[in-house]
Amino acid sequence: MRRGVRLGVDVGKARVGVARSDPDGLLAVPVETLPRAEALDKLVALSADYDALEIIVGLPISLRGTDTASTADARDFAFELAQKVSVPVRLVDERLSTVSAQQMLSSGGTEARKQRQIIDQASAVIILQHSLDQERRTGAAPGAQVNEGE
Repeated sequence: MRRGVRLGVDVGKARVGVARSDPDGLLAVPVETLPRAEALDKLVALSADYDALEIIVGLPISLRGTDTASTADARDFAFELAQKVSVPVRLVDERLSTVSAQQMLSSGGTEARKQRQIIDQASAVIILQHSLDQERRTGAAPGAQVNEGE
Protein backbone atom coordinates (compact mmCIF):
# COMPACT_ATOMS: atom_id res chain seq x y z
CA MET A 1 0.00 0.00 0.00
CA ARG A 2 1.42 3.35 -1.01
CA ARG A 3 1.74 5.83 1.82
CA GLY A 4 0.03 9.24 1.54
CA VAL A 5 -3.23 11.09 1.97
CA ARG A 6 -5.74 10.65 -0.82
CA LEU A 7 -8.70 12.89 -1.54
CA GLY A 8 -11.99 11.36 -2.64
CA VAL A 9 -14.47 13.36 -4.72
CA ASP A 10 -18.16 12.84 -5.48
CA VAL A 11 -19.12 15.16 -8.34
CA GLY A 12 -22.68 16.44 -8.50
CA LYS A 13 -24.41 19.09 -10.58
CA ALA A 14 -24.83 21.49 -7.64
CA ARG A 15 -22.40 20.19 -5.01
CA VAL A 16 -19.15 18.27 -4.75
CA GLY A 17 -18.47 16.05 -1.75
CA VAL A 18 -14.90 15.69 -0.52
CA ALA A 19 -13.32 13.06 1.72
CA ARG A 20 -9.72 12.32 2.69
CA SER A 21 -7.77 9.36 3.93
CA ASP A 22 -5.23 9.09 6.70
CA PRO A 23 -1.58 8.93 5.53
CA ASP A 24 -1.53 5.13 5.84
CA GLY A 25 -4.54 4.77 3.54
CA LEU A 26 -6.62 2.87 6.08
CA LEU A 27 -9.66 5.05 6.65
CA ALA A 28 -11.63 7.62 4.66
CA VAL A 29 -13.30 10.50 6.53
CA PRO A 30 -15.54 13.36 5.34
CA VAL A 31 -13.99 16.77 4.72
CA GLU A 32 -16.68 19.08 3.33
CA THR A 33 -19.31 19.70 0.68
CA LEU A 34 -18.41 22.38 -1.84
CA PRO A 35 -20.61 24.41 -4.16
CA ARG A 36 -19.88 23.14 -7.66
CA ALA A 37 -18.80 26.58 -8.89
CA GLU A 38 -16.02 26.74 -6.25
CA ALA A 39 -15.02 23.09 -6.23
CA LEU A 40 -12.07 23.04 -8.62
CA ASP A 41 -10.19 25.90 -6.95
CA LYS A 42 -10.97 24.55 -3.48
CA LEU A 43 -9.78 21.05 -4.44
CA VAL A 44 -6.49 22.51 -5.67
CA ALA A 45 -6.06 24.17 -2.26
CA LEU A 46 -7.10 21.04 -0.35
CA SER A 47 -4.67 18.95 -2.38
CA ALA A 48 -1.84 21.26 -1.33
CA ASP A 49 -3.04 21.57 2.29
CA TYR A 50 -3.14 17.80 2.77
CA ASP A 51 -0.07 17.17 0.57
CA ALA A 52 -2.23 14.67 -1.30
CA LEU A 53 -0.73 11.65 -3.00
CA GLU A 54 -3.62 11.57 -5.48
CA ILE A 55 -7.24 12.55 -6.01
CA ILE A 56 -9.87 9.87 -6.58
CA VAL A 57 -12.95 11.05 -8.53
CA GLY A 58 -16.04 8.86 -8.61
CA LEU A 59 -17.26 7.90 -12.07
CA PRO A 60 -21.03 7.27 -12.08
CA ILE A 61 -21.53 4.44 -14.54
CA SER A 62 -25.01 2.97 -15.08
CA LEU A 63 -25.86 -0.42 -13.59
CA ARG A 64 -25.52 -1.86 -17.11
CA GLY A 65 -21.97 -0.56 -17.28
CA THR A 66 -22.71 2.19 -19.78
CA ASP A 67 -22.01 5.91 -19.67
CA THR A 68 -24.65 8.48 -18.74
CA ALA A 69 -24.77 12.28 -18.77
CA SER A 70 -23.41 12.19 -15.22
CA THR A 71 -20.52 10.00 -16.38
CA ALA A 72 -19.51 12.59 -18.97
CA ASP A 73 -19.85 15.38 -16.41
CA ALA A 74 -17.61 13.58 -13.88
CA ARG A 75 -15.03 12.83 -16.59
CA ASP A 76 -14.99 16.48 -17.70
CA PHE A 77 -14.62 17.59 -14.07
CA ALA A 78 -11.73 15.14 -13.51
CA PHE A 79 -9.92 16.27 -16.68
CA GLU A 80 -10.30 19.92 -15.71
CA LEU A 81 -9.05 19.16 -12.19
CA ALA A 82 -6.11 17.21 -13.60
CA GLN A 83 -4.99 20.31 -15.49
CA LYS A 84 -4.91 22.33 -12.25
CA VAL A 85 -3.12 19.96 -9.85
CA SER A 86 0.31 18.37 -9.87
CA VAL A 87 -0.82 15.02 -8.44
CA PRO A 88 -2.47 12.12 -10.24
CA VAL A 89 -6.24 12.27 -10.67
CA ARG A 90 -7.88 8.86 -10.96
CA LEU A 91 -11.41 7.90 -12.03
CA VAL A 92 -13.04 4.98 -10.20
CA ASP A 93 -16.39 3.29 -10.72
CA GLU A 94 -18.81 4.62 -8.12
CA ARG A 95 -21.97 2.70 -8.92
CA LEU A 96 -24.46 2.89 -6.05
CA SER A 97 -22.26 5.07 -3.81
CA THR A 98 -25.07 7.62 -3.30
CA VAL A 99 -27.59 4.87 -2.58
CA SER A 100 -25.16 3.29 -0.09
CA ALA A 101 -24.56 6.68 1.53
CA GLN A 102 -28.31 7.29 1.89
CA GLN A 103 -28.81 3.86 3.45
CA MET A 104 -25.89 4.42 5.83
CA LEU A 105 -27.21 7.81 6.92
CA SER A 106 -30.77 6.52 7.34
CA SER A 107 -29.66 3.53 9.39
CA GLY A 108 -27.59 5.91 11.52
CA GLY A 109 -30.69 7.94 12.32
CA THR A 110 -30.04 10.99 10.12
CA GLU A 111 -33.33 12.57 9.05
CA ALA A 112 -33.99 12.64 5.32
CA ARG A 113 -34.09 16.45 5.14
CA LYS A 114 -30.68 16.68 6.87
CA GLN A 115 -29.15 14.07 4.58
CA ARG A 116 -28.98 16.54 1.67
CA GLN A 117 -26.40 18.57 3.58
CA ILE A 118 -24.01 15.65 4.03
CA ILE A 119 -24.90 13.05 1.39
CA ASP A 120 -22.16 14.24 -0.99
CA GLN A 121 -19.50 13.91 1.72
CA ALA A 122 -20.80 10.46 2.67
CA SER A 123 -20.66 9.40 -1.00
CA ALA A 124 -17.09 10.70 -1.28
CA VAL A 125 -16.16 8.66 1.81
CA ILE A 126 -17.64 5.50 0.25
CA ILE A 127 -15.85 6.11 -3.06
CA LEU A 128 -12.52 6.70 -1.34
CA GLN A 129 -12.84 3.83 1.16
CA HIS A 130 -13.69 1.41 -1.65
CA SER A 131 -10.60 2.60 -3.54
CA LEU A 132 -8.37 2.20 -0.46
CA ASP A 133 -9.71 -1.30 0.16
CA GLN A 134 -9.20 -2.24 -3.49
CA GLU A 135 -5.59 -1.03 -3.45
CA ARG A 136 -4.93 -2.95 -0.24
CA ARG A 137 -6.38 -6.15 -1.82
CA THR A 138 -4.68 -5.89 -5.20
CA GLY A 139 -1.54 -3.86 -4.54
CA ALA A 140 -2.40 -1.65 -7.54
CA ALA A 141 -3.65 1.92 -7.62
CA PRO A 142 -7.41 1.95 -8.25
CA GLY A 143 -9.23 3.09 -11.37
CA ALA A 144 -7.82 4.84 -14.39
CA GLN A 145 -5.41 7.74 -14.20
CA VAL A 146 -6.54 10.92 -15.96
CA ASN A 147 -3.20 12.70 -15.94
CA GLU A 148 0.43 11.82 -15.46
CA GLY A 149 0.88 13.96 -12.31
CA GLU A 150 4.14 15.77 -11.80
